[in-house]
Amino acid sequence: MADPTYVTQYRTEQIATFEQRYSILRDCCVRETIVKGNSAVFQVSGSGSAVAVERGSNGQIPYYTTDNTQNTVTLVEAHAPFERTGFNIFSTQGDMKAVMHTEAIATLNRHIDQKIIDQLDTGSITTGTAATAGMDIVGKAEVYLGNQNIPIDEEDNMFCVVTPAFRWYLLQTTEFASGDYVDTKPLNGPVRKIWRWAGKNWLLHTGLTGAGGSSENCFMFHRRAMGHAANSKEMDVRVGYDDKQDVSWARASLWHNAKLLQNTGIVQMVHDGSAIVAS
Repeated sequence: MADPTYVTQYRTEQIATFEQRYSILRDCCVRETIVKGNSAVFQVSGSGSAVAVERGSNGQIPYYTTDNTQNTVTLVEAHAPFERTGFNIFSTQGDMKAVMHTEAIATLNRHIDQKIIDQLDTGSITTGTAATAGMDIVGKAEVYLGNQNIPIDEEDNMFCVVTPAFRWYLLQTTEFASGDYVDTKPLNGPVRKIWRWAGKNWLLHTGLTGAGGSSENCFMFHRRAMGHAANSKEMDVRVGYDDKQDVSWARASLWHNAKLLQNTGIVQMVHDGSAIVAS
């Protein structure tokens, strides 16, 4: 009896790899859209810790000048280009044109977040020696910001960006996980990458410096401490075909950059996540 002629079927719809495909941090910044030019200037203004004065012995009231600091964000060209020949597209499983389009956008979104993370890392205020997450490390960061007159009561403008290990240690904290303290029980339902707790917006991010190690850079900050400038609100995404070379391509582009605006508005929560990371 002859052996049957087996058929191999290839799925036409591609399965995405595990990658971050959207910007998590851009909306945590003061955003500026540049209409023309290669840089944007964020001006931070205040009283310079002025105190009220009394009329002097000469009968005059002494006046202050406001304290102004200009922070320049110089744009960089960021491109995420992909291309494939017509033969490769024809002979490869799945819709390669759609894959190139999707991955161009994803690659540029990761670049946006990395520029913001690079600036967050320049903040010089930390919680000290690396420790595991709990009320102590969160409280230390919040108390510092409060002592610096950061408006920590502005819930819409307060952010904490943490690693998966940081979040898991919080889950072991009664004040975070117990229904006696929170309305939404974090151990019920799916894992939330964005949530509100303790008067802040919490974001889970896998791209933070040191993630998975004994010194993870997690952050608590106010929106006005970080700026992001770009040539448009949305990235420029193009797809096309070069009939001379028989090449299809996709490109996502954005001229952008980030800048630390106020060092006192950011605290680096140094976290030890090494004991809880699977090997």
